[in-house]
Amino acid sequence: MVDQLLVAALFAGLLFCLIFTRLQAVWVFVCSMLAAYFFGLVDTAEVLDKASNPGVITLVLLLLVSTGLEKMPWLSRLSHTLITPSYAGSLLRLGGATALFSAFINNTAVVATLAHTVRSNRHHPVSKLLIPLSYAAILGGTMTLIGTSTNLIVSSFLQDATNGEHSLAFFDFLAVGATATVLGLVAMLISSRLLPVSSVEPLDINEYVIEAEVSEASSLIGKTILENRLRDLEDLFLVEIVRGNYLISPVTPQEHIEAGDKLIFSGDITRVQALEAFDGLRLFAVEEGLLRENMIEVIVMPNAAIEGRTVKESAFRSVFDAAVVGMRRGGKRLSGKLGNITIQAGDSMMLAVGPDFNERKNLDKNFVIVNEEVGQAQTTALQNYVVTAGLFLVVALATLELVPLIKGVAGLLCVMLLLGVVGGGELRRRFPFELWLIIASALTLSQALSNSGLVAVLADTLRANLAVMGPWGAMIGIYLGTLLLTETMTNNAAAALAFPVAFGLAESYGVSFMPFVMAVAYGASASFLTPYGYTTNLMVQNLGGYEFRDYFRAGLPLSIVYAAVVILLVPQVFPFQP
Repeated sequence: MVDQLLVAALFAGLLFCLIFTRLQAVWVFVCSMLAAYFFGLVDTAEVLDKASNPGVITLVLLLLVSTGLEKMPWLSRLSHTLITPSYAGSLLRLGGATALFSAFINNTAVVATLAHTVRSNRHHPVSKLLIPLSYAAILGGTMTLIGTSTNLIVSSFLQDATNGEHSLAFFDFLAVGATATVLGLVAMLISSRLLPVSSVEPLDINEYVIEAEVSEASSLIGKTILENRLRDLEDLFLVEIVRGNYLISPVTPQEHIEAGDKLIFSGDITRVQALEAFDGLRLFAVEEGLLRENMIEVIVMPNAAIEGRTVKESAFRSVFDAAVVGMRRGGKRLSGKLGNITIQAGDSMMLAVGPDFNERKNLDKNFVIVNEEVGQAQTTALQNYVVTAGLFLVVALATLELVPLIKGVAGLLCVMLLLGVVGGGELRRRFPFELWLIIASALTLSQALSNSGLVAVLADTLRANLAVMGPWGAMIGIYLGTLLLTETMTNNAAAALAFPVAFGLAESYGVSFMPFVMAVAYGASASFLTPYGYTTNLMVQNLGGYEFRDYFRAGLPLSIVYAAVVILLVPQVFPFQP
């Protein structure tokens, strides 16, 4: 009884922190897991066993492999043919291609690649295509085991709950997922009428920076930035210096001014009068040639290390070798002193980057780069064909159960390393350490639930209250409960919390666990109503200038269609009585 109360308190605290606080999910899960361990609810062997769960290792390997798959040029080449003068045709072609690629490649990378195509199209407002783009990526991820990390997490839990006897096959998701995708695209075609008609232009350098050229007779020449007090401006910040054909970035306080230097300032460019106090500075419109090559646009990821801090507090320049030139939130430009603006998830930033920007280890945990050309590595034809063929071979062998998925993915990763598609340093930077901690912690907490007997108590209670509806009604309850969780927290956290109850409920009914397991998987991916439940929804928020209500209006019809498909088809594809 005491153990049950302790576990209940842990899970109550876990839910409270995930929903009502800004604490990062990784710390919430790890601290809860450690509390369960130190309270004796799980032992050391169980903690270590969860950390090395085959499903978790498979997920880690797949995320590392996706680093190489993102470099394949197929989607980028195809993207230019997707948008035509016909809106219906464009939405279906764009949505179909997005869903197909999202079934095999990281959803975030797919949306980042195609968002550039959407924003540069001349036929339709970007606001009519970006939310459908995100929704199509979510739908596509539900079609295969590797389409989304959520499916792999559920498979990890299933392996753990059945002591390795059962796991989800590669195409177990296809029948329901493909049906939901096709009907979902039709629903989006109808609900797209509810989307706003607006075109949010890409961040323009001239909106955010101002250029001042040092004249030949200026008294600033020969003195350092510090001596000239160019770092003491209240509303403007010296970002870079263009000297001939060279770009000096970042600018150190000891850098000397030379005649002809073009000083690039960012911040509140309406305060240009502050520069008039400096002898020999002439203001010009920015010439975008050299400077444009050094500017990139990024979107702040949910749970980024810099979220909740100001630009100054995050030591942005030293941490990322980049300076913030401009910011947008909700499609609107943020003005004033950039250093004092608190960073939020989903913010669009224009950065002036230094030579070491792409080598920083923390980029992927903080940003999504939305420029098509930035950070895109060039791969050879040999690399492209070998890696693509390798992916299809891994999928085929796993589907035919000839080679375990974990072994095939490990082999593909080795091939990528040998071909030079990815490097050791790149894999270290992209290693999903936090996600691994979350899943391992969630598996440990699930074990604590089982050890204490609380899962059985919850399952019996739910069964008693849902007795009239039977297993089908219970499955619907699990789906709706998971959906509610995923709309209020991350999809991965929702799956981790809902699975133990779903599995225990299936056991209490004495029926197959598969309908309940799949209800959790599909429910955790059904984030269509808010921008916060899924990363791609947050990515397109600023790019399309969307408000919260736009997601709800466009997503509600899709959510209803998706739910109907799941509730009706899951029991048919995965019967309660095997």
